[in-house]
Amino acid sequence: MTQALPRNPVERRQHMLFGWGLLTPALLLLTLFAFYPMLATLWSSFFSRGTARRPSVFNGIENYRDLLADPTFWQVLGNNLLYAGVTVPVSIALALGMALWANARIPGRALVRTAFFTPTMLPMIAAANLWLFFYTPGLGLLDHITALFGIGPTNWLGQPGTALWSVMAVTIWKESGFFMLFYLAALQAIPPELQEAARIEGAGRWAYTRRVVLPLLMPTTVFVLINALINSVRLIDHLFILTKGGPDNASKLILYWIWEMAFAYLDQAGAAVLTVLVIAALGLVAALQFVFFDRRIHYR
Repeated sequence: MTQALPRNPVERRQHMLFGWGLLTPALLLLTLFAFYPMLATLWSSFFSRGTARRPSVFNGIENYRDLLADPTFWQVLGNNLLYAGVTVPVSIALALGMALWANARIPGRALVRTAFFTPTMLPMIAAANLWLFFYTPGLGLLDHITALFGIGPTNWLGQPGTALWSVMAVTIWKESGFFMLFYLAALQAIPPELQEAARIEGAGRWAYTRRVVLPLLMPTTVFVLINALINSVRLIDHLFILTKGGPDNASKLILYWIWEMAFAYLDQAGAAVLTVLVIAALGLVAALQFVFFDRRIHYR
């Protein structure tokens, strides 16, 4: 229940000052670490690349034109779209399946939950090093498995056709257990009376899952979907260990390219342009969530 504002002007002013006092620390932190960096990055994107002899000058949207004319941009964008299009739905589907399994009344349920969640506890650098051993040509676990079927050693990380897919496998393996936690918590929050009522009505397990469980899990699915989309742009730790964006940009993602531009090539303007485009894309995703998904989801 919301509390009505006091009618007395003095009390109303005190009430508003108290509210702004509570908001001020958060606003200061957001301004310092979010709003100001975004505005500074946007402003920097309109300046040319500066050097010690030739300082940067304002050139409007020329940096954006140059970026859109760069074929590497479209290749990296295609890599990131494919990366998100595969890792996001597969991670969510695996997380949901693991949560349904871990929530079932089966022997050793605690062991199953621990096994599913263990990859999440590993830092991404450690997970990438582990998979680097799996992918080692001739010595790794994958080549030992494929050798059973008569397939020779494969350079999984050194071929343009397999490098990005190998990186995707690490991401899916790492993130599915994390998303499973949210689904498992949501499943345990569903009242057991609903299952009893469905059973009395003659609904089977699949009908109960499709008609009752999945609709009630939609808020969790949207939350997981947004986080998975953000992670598809944010996670680059494993690229440093596995491929460094190669071979021939076949596994390079946008955030890794931003880092490369800013710190390897010292192209601050190009990195700023890419950052602005990423922020705009994520803002569009957030707007779609509020406008489209929230109106069609039942929140209990």
